[in-house]
Amino acid sequence: MSNLSALSYPHLLRGRIGVIAVSVFLNFVGFTLVIPVMPFLLVGHTRHLAFAVGAIVSVYALCEFIAAPILGACSDRYGRRPVLLLSLLGSAVGYALIGIGGSLWMIVAGRVIDGLTAGSISALFAYVADVVEPQQRSRVYGLLGAVGGLGFMLGPAIGGVLGEVSLSCPVFVAAALSLANLYWVHRAVVESLPHERRSARFHWRGLNPLRQLRSALTGRHLRILFAAAFGFCLAAAMWQSNLPVFLKQALGSGPLQIGLLLLVVGALDIIGQGMLAGWLLGRYGERRVAGAGLLLNALGCALTASVLMIPSWWWLALVVAAFTLGDGLFQPSIGGLIANAAPDDMQGSIQGANQSQQAVARMIGPLLAAGLFGWHPALPYAGGALALLAALAVLLGLRNRRA
Repeated sequence: MSNLSALSYPHLLRGRIGVIAVSVFLNFVGFTLVIPVMPFLLVGHTRHLAFAVGAIVSVYALCEFIAAPILGACSDRYGRRPVLLLSLLGSAVGYALIGIGGSLWMIVAGRVIDGLTAGSISALFAYVADVVEPQQRSRVYGLLGAVGGLGFMLGPAIGGVLGEVSLSCPVFVAAALSLANLYWVHRAVVESLPHERRSARFHWRGLNPLRQLRSALTGRHLRILFAAAFGFCLAAAMWQSNLPVFLKQALGSGPLQIGLLLLVVGALDIIGQGMLAGWLLGRYGERRVAGAGLLLNALGCALTASVLMIPSWWWLALVVAAFTLGDGLFQPSIGGLIANAAPDDMQGSIQGANQSQQAVARMIGPLLAAGLFGWHPALPYAGGALALLAALAVLLGLRNRRA
């Protein structure tokens, strides 16, 4: 491992972490390019557009739930680099099928292929755990989160512009970016997991995702961390999936205003994960910073409902800032806590199991938010705030020690 304790962010971006940061950036730009045009690609294929969009999201999350722990276990046995290459190839093929389109089943097939090879994030997190000292992992995760935030900020804007040329243009560009990322990883990324630290065996019976998830939760320490991460992901999925519909009703927002809001979210993510989290982690540690992030998330989520009573873009900006900055504090902190609690020969399995349970939250969250919104527009955000407070209560029960 590298001792990065005395290095600044410019130094961190050199060497292996810099190589991985480029891959993360390309990953986020490619993923978010498709967001502005996905609903329009489905027009003409179904009379129930809202249900179709939700089903596409759920299908991807279901495939990710099945595949993520398996790919994580494969990365423990065969190395991080092969899993990264497979994941990026799957994304390129998936995007290409969506771009070709022609029928609803081809769009679904594209999302299924992309979901079944969605192991890049868990492999990247495991890669960082391989090469970075435990006390610096949260800081590096924050840096990579900021790089992802930059991609999240640019991707939807570029996708919207390309969508004016052709609805399939952003999707084909996303496929091309995945291939460029594949080439970059093939040429620039050096395997981080030496043979002597790899998992000794790989059993086919371990391909059951529920078995992988259960084996990752044998220790109380990890169960607490996973429960906190699940509560956060559930609330985030509820908040994000319902926000465009909520803003349309509360503020009469159109696609341009929502796109600009996503631009603000990306910018705040860069500040939260890239600057604020790194400064706070060195002073207060992962557990306290994660708790502060959850508290900010809960505040921002609860106050989102108040936009119904205060229909102002300035008030909305403050609410979104609270939620997004809380996100920026929590994600690198919980990532570091989970990585430090996992044995070295199980980093891929643990990260894959974490990605899998997050996929479950992304399956449940949008459907739950849609149901609650039907009762009252404020209920998804009240429910999200309760989930975040429950996650905070769970995290407060964790002793400040390594598993």
